[in-house]
Amino acid sequence: MIDTPPQHQHPDATLPIGVFDSGVGGLTVLAALQKRLPHEDYFFLGDTARLPYGTKSSSTIIRYSVQATEKLVERHIKLLVVACNTATAAALPVLQKMYSPLPVIGVVEPGARAACNALKDKPGGNIVVMATESTIRGSAYGKAIRSIMPEVGVTGIPCSLFVSLAEEGWMDGEIAEAIARRYLAPVLGNKEGRPDCIVLGCTHFPPLAPAIANVAGKDVIMVDSAATTAEAVEQKLETLRLLHPKRAGKEGNSGKMRFLTTDAPERFARVGSLFMGYPIKVEDLELVTL
Repeated sequence: MIDTPPQHQHPDATLPIGVFDSGVGGLTVLAALQKRLPHEDYFFLGDTARLPYGTKSSSTIIRYSVQATEKLVERHIKLLVVACNTATAAALPVLQKMYSPLPVIGVVEPGARAACNALKDKPGGNIVVMATESTIRGSAYGKAIRSIMPEVGVTGIPCSLFVSLAEEGWMDGEIAEAIARRYLAPVLGNKEGRPDCIVLGCTHFPPLAPAIANVAGKDVIMVDSAATTAEAVEQKLETLRLLHPKRAGKEGNSGKMRFLTTDAPERFARVGSLFMGYPIKVEDLELVTL
C-alpha cells in the first residue's frame, strides 16, 4: 500500500524538469528534450540499481516509480517526464493522481501517436511494437494505437535482451542483429503480419534502431517516442505558462543538466555518454538511494 503524499502546489517557470528511467535508456528522451527546450534545467534519475523494470510485476514497477518520482519532487521540479515505457504503462495514472497538480507526462501516448502519424496514408497497415515484457503484457501501446487508429494491426514482441545490449553499449554488429532477427522472425516470416512500422517501445531501444532496420528492411518505418514526448512537454509547459524565461546574454544561455543514479556512476557515465552524444563526467553524477 502506497501512502498518498500531500498535494503539491503549482511550481514556477524557473524550476527544473524532472526525468526518470529504469536505467540510461531514458537519456534518449532527455536528449530530445534538451534539443527542443535548451533553456530548461533538468534533473535526470536513472534507477540503474534495479534495472530492468520490464521483467517486474506491476505492483513493483509502481512502487519503484513512486520512489523515483519522490526523489525528483524533493528537488522541486515543475514537471515530471516518465521516460520509461514500462513505468508509463504501469504507473502513469497512479503518479498523475498522487502528485496532482504536478504535470506528469509519459512516453506511450506520444509514441502511439507518432506511429499512427507514420501510417496515416496506410490505415490498414501493421504496427509491430518491440518493448519490454511488462509493457507488452499490459497492451499499453495496442490500446493507445487503436484508440487513435482502430483499423490498424498491432503485434507486440517482448524484447528484454535489448535492454541489456543497450546498457552494455552493444548497439550494432552481429550480436545485435542476430537478436533482432530472432525477435522479428515470427512477423517477418508472416506475409499478412509483416510490419509497415516498428515502434521502439522502450527508451533503451533507439540506439539499436540501425541494427533492427538492417533486419526488418529499409521499407519499414522506425518510430520512437523521444521527439514526440519532447513536443508534448513543450505544449504542456506552454499551456501552463511554465516555459522557462529565455536566459539573456551569450554566456550561460543553456539550462543546467544534473544526473542522479542509484548504482555504478562510472558505468552510467560511460554508457550514458553514448546515449547523449557527449561525455558525461563521473564527477557530475550524484549517487542516490531510493
